Amino acid sequence: MKRHLPLAHPATALVMVACAWLVLVPLLGIPPRYLPSLGRVVADAVSVWPELLNSFLRTLAEAVLGFIAGATFGIAFGMAFARSRVLERSVLPLFIALQSVPVIAFGAVVVIWFGNSLFSKVMIALYLSFFPVAVSTLRGLQAIDEKRVALFLSFGANRMQVFFRLALPTALPSIFTGLKLAVSLSLIGAIVGEWFGDTVGLGVMLLQALYFEQVERIWVLIVVCGLLGTLLYGLLAFIERKYVWWRPA
Repeated sequence: MKRHLPLAHPATALVMVACAWLVLVPLLGIPPRYLPSLGRVVADAVSVWPELLNSFLRTLAEAVLGFIAGATFGIAFGMAFARSRVLERSVLPLFIALQSVPVIAFGAVVVIWFGNSLFSKVMIALYLSFFPVAVSTLRGLQAIDEKRVALFLSFGANRMQVFFRLALPTALPSIFTGLKLAVSLSLIGAIVGEWFGDTVGLGVMLLQALYFEQVERIWVLIVVCGLLGTLLYGLLAFIERKYVWWRPA
């Protein structure tokens, strides 16, 4: 059994960064305009705690809903591409072209179509999270050893049994790689979606802080967004370690 060193734990890295921030900023005399002290950032976070909590929960909901939708469609299309070479060659290039469209431009179109609603933010998060899941699912399913498939079929397994007992377990490590990338992109999509106009959300608070040049508030939001992204990524990594134990080390 592997023993994890304390320094390898993510919480240890966060504590080390916080300690360095606490000590080095006053020691080096860094101007607050570039990097305010940790105490000032924490004090600003406490002063807007109710608004910050509401914004955190709103952005979390947008990112999670967008991620779930993007993962669902991504896995479905990845499976369809793996099953049909014609579909892969005809439709996948369209998805690649869509990914080259700036998220700002796509977000503007979505807001025009669906209004400035929660659904719009979810759609933008879906747009960013869909593609990596689709590609990782396709690549995972394409990595299946055809000799193993033939062996399963020779023992009387049907196509559904081959998929659930061979194809899906083989592809899951690759799928989770795409999911972990997608969950970060869904958070970016949710925050960017809030820039088109809303009353609550981390993206809204960030725009307001930029407009009024509230440096401490900007750093509060940078930290909170980073913690939210780490939380979502860590949750997926935990699920992967627990249920996809056969993944490559």
